[in-house]
Amino acid sequence: MIRQAWTVLRTCNLPVGARPDPISKWLIITRACVMSMTVISVLIGALLAWDRGFIDLGLTLLVLMGLLLAHAVNNMANDLIDLKEGVDTPDYPRANYAPHPILSGLVSKQTLLHAILIANGIDVVLALYLFTLRGWPVLAFALAGLFLSLGYVLPPLSFKRRGLGELVALVVWGPLMIGGTAYVLAGEIDWRMWLATLPYGLMVAIVLLGKHLDKYDVDKAKGINTLPVLLGFDRARNLTAGLMVLMYVLVVVLVILHALPAWTLLVFLSLPRLRTVLRMYRQPRPTEPPADWPVWPLWYVAIAMWLNRLVGGLFILGLLMQLLVHL
Repeated sequence: MIRQAWTVLRTCNLPVGARPDPISKWLIITRACVMSMTVISVLIGALLAWDRGFIDLGLTLLVLMGLLLAHAVNNMANDLIDLKEGVDTPDYPRANYAPHPILSGLVSKQTLLHAILIANGIDVVLALYLFTLRGWPVLAFALAGLFLSLGYVLPPLSFKRRGLGELVALVVWGPLMIGGTAYVLAGEIDWRMWLATLPYGLMVAIVLLGKHLDKYDVDKAKGINTLPVLLGFDRARNLTAGLMVLMYVLVVVLVILHALPAWTLLVFLSLPRLRTVLRMYRQPRPTEPPADWPVWPLWYVAIAMWLNRLVGGLFILGLLMQLLVHL
């Protein structure tokens, strides 16, 4: 069971030939394989607050639980809404790179809806408790996140269909998650903290851009105007590569502005991987999956996620080093 869960978290899929146990089943349904981005955002926000002396492990765990549940709700709701809107079909990439909760028969529509309501109910309780500690800004962060996450696919907003999905990802995993975590712990947030939320928020937007590059042909055929569809494939691919480089430039600028500690320059240790990623982005996408490639037909998003996890880890390491220096 532990081995299967670990495989799902790494690859979004079960080991070949394995049957889902209750834990791996719900890890697949909630798409837990991409929740490392939420964990990284929460840790960045917590470390920004801890560096200012606001260390509270219990409160940090509550925020982490709430945001992981919110991410799970977002993923499950997207699957439910996209299926209802006719986007998710058996031949769509969503049903091919990993089991679709409903199309694969893991759960019924009713069970998925119940799971969404239960997780959302727990989040409401957590938000109300944090509201009693930190006041109305907690509800502002929570409601803004709910609005953007549901509006990502839910008509009439459908941010994804308007080329705004990447901007939504930047705001949610940057200012809302990182900034919200920092606010809950510190009870305040200033302009430096807001700026410090941007580099990793940009990294999450890059991952989503990679996913939309992978789905370019089918999204275009279905009239889903993601950013790559609006820009054209080559321009969107070049934009993604350019944003990767921009993230490193942004870290340097924020260190100069004292919005980030100098230790966060440790992200530059990921430059060898960046070079590999940029080289892979310049090459044509392969027609067949490489050996042991877990999320085919996805390609660009898997490469971007590979970079994202290393950058996020180094970012956290830099903030930890800053904290240790201050202790």
